[in-house]
Amino acid sequence: MWPLVLFLACLCIGNAVALYWLWREKQHLKALYDEQCKQTQQLQQRVQNLSRRLEGYLIGSAQLGEELHALKKDIAPLPEKILRMEQKDPNSLSFTQAARLVGLGASIDDLKQSCGISQSEAELLQRLHGKK
Repeated sequence: MWPLVLFLACLCIGNAVALYWLWREKQHLKALYDEQCKQTQQLQQRVQNLSRRLEGYLIGSAQLGEELHALKKDIAPLPEKILRMEQKDPNSLSFTQAARLVGLGASIDDLKQSCGISQSEAELLQRLHGKK
């Protein structure tokens, strides 16, 4: 009878050790789960913040696109207007022609004499259109 009691005692002790080990493993897994939940919430918050920022950027881009379209619409007739203005006074060379002369290597004095522009205008054209 004693061997049976001893076997049952060892079996109970083994079960107690196994239960304790399972309880500790459960606690460890619960801590990991809680940490994962916390990280998931942080990531969800970050995704929401990024989504709000992206929405702001998209709205800004749409507004910039509309403004750009309006500017293109405003600028479209300008080349024709410039051409008409140049054709009104054929005796004087335009700034466009002066810029071409600068591109060909004309000096500031040459620009002043041939185009009838001031010293400062000739210098500005030289700086804008001169060879670097």
